[in-house]
Amino acid sequence: MIRRSIFGAAIAATLLLGGCGGGGGGGNSLNAGPKALIKVPNVVSGTNFSFDISDVDSAKGRMYFTDRNNKSVDVIDIKTNTFLKQITGGFKGCDTGPTCNGATNDKSGPDGLNRIPGTTLIYVGDVNSVKIIDTQTDTVVNTIAIGGASGLRADEGCYDPDHNIFMIASPGEMPPFATFIDTTTQKIIATLLFTDPGTGAGGRKSDGLEACVYDHGTASFLVNNDGTTANPNGEVDVVPAAAILVGTPAAPVILTIPAVASGNGFKAFPLGNCDPTGIDLGPGTDFVVACRQGTAGVPLTTLILNRTNGVVLATINFGGGDQIVYDPSLNRYYLGASRWTANGLSVGSAGCSAALPCTPVLGIFDAVSRTLIATPQSGNNAHSVTVDATTHQVYMPYSSAAAPAGCSTCSNVPDGGVLVFAQ
Repeated sequence: MIRRSIFGAAIAATLLLGGCGGGGGGGNSLNAGPKALIKVPNVVSGTNFSFDISDVDSAKGRMYFTDRNNKSVDVIDIKTNTFLKQITGGFKGCDTGPTCNGATNDKSGPDGLNRIPGTTLIYVGDVNSVKIIDTQTDTVVNTIAIGGASGLRADEGCYDPDHNIFMIASPGEMPPFATFIDTTTQKIIATLLFTDPGTGAGGRKSDGLEACVYDHGTASFLVNNDGTTANPNGEVDVVPAAAILVGTPAAPVILTIPAVASGNGFKAFPLGNCDPTGIDLGPGTDFVVACRQGTAGVPLTTLILNRTNGVVLATINFGGGDQIVYDPSLNRYYLGASRWTANGLSVGSAGCSAALPCTPVLGIFDAVSRTLIATPQSGNNAHSVTVDATTHQVYMPYSSAAAPAGCSTCSNVPDGGVLVFAQ
């Protein structure tokens, strides 16, 4: 742990911003710029700030996010919007070292981050492991080995409170797989291999796994799959919890995702040309999928679907993001649209560049009307987002204007850190 005192007042200070573009009006407008910028230690002008998933604990008054440059989980005080501390404990960091220039995401960590409601624990994906933080002491209290010595990360996860199971995906493995952990024992109960049922035995792997979410209504995990033979640009795979519960901490099982068949509980919802990233549940039986199309020149979109049957309820002509979250208190979705562009078309799988620049924004959707309602300008590579349902503040880590290359609208927020939006 690094104590806040060594950062100095200048590092921990919150800088109030008058507005950062996005076409907004006054401070109460949804399109107004961020109300605050929170500096992060060792992240300055020119830093390629490599971060991943964020989450808020409203009861504790904290925002957490994973920070690869500092090999830590960083903590923000959401009452004062100031930087509190960095929780360390053996995280991998970037595979290229602390500058994170040219780093391979699949070989870097920490990555995903999930609080376990009703406990003081946070599960954090890292290279070949899940590390568990106890927020009473802000220390790593357990490490669960995953994937042997492959050097590849356990990435994003989700929690099933009905059965006390944590699921986390390892997207870079061959084939990609998901690990299921009993949170009462902190032991693995099952591993699910995402082969491609459409090709038969020995067929190619899934193209990788992204975010997941647990649905109480169907007692299933919904996970974004980047591509299969049947759906080369993405599908949502529905995994019934009952299929996982055949394993126990004493006798964990290795399963292979089966072809969808009547009665086996597994489903696959086609997403068209999507290349999915983030996912979350919305009101009623809605759920939302963030698309980040890898084909250059096609429209960027976000999809809202029915989680019982996969019917697409709305295709919104806005996307290019990663993490997406739902705030039930305001009935809104928030998308970290780091690869949104001025013309609304994808820059392709290589990402933003000087030739094909991005214009990152925070996408705000009305979950009832299933429409986009605001796009305040954010910061470079601001792909992670979380919201405090009590104060309605939205938090977005972001990188410096210079790195990674390709942001055409980031000069007014040159240093990396965390942006805070008020609603």
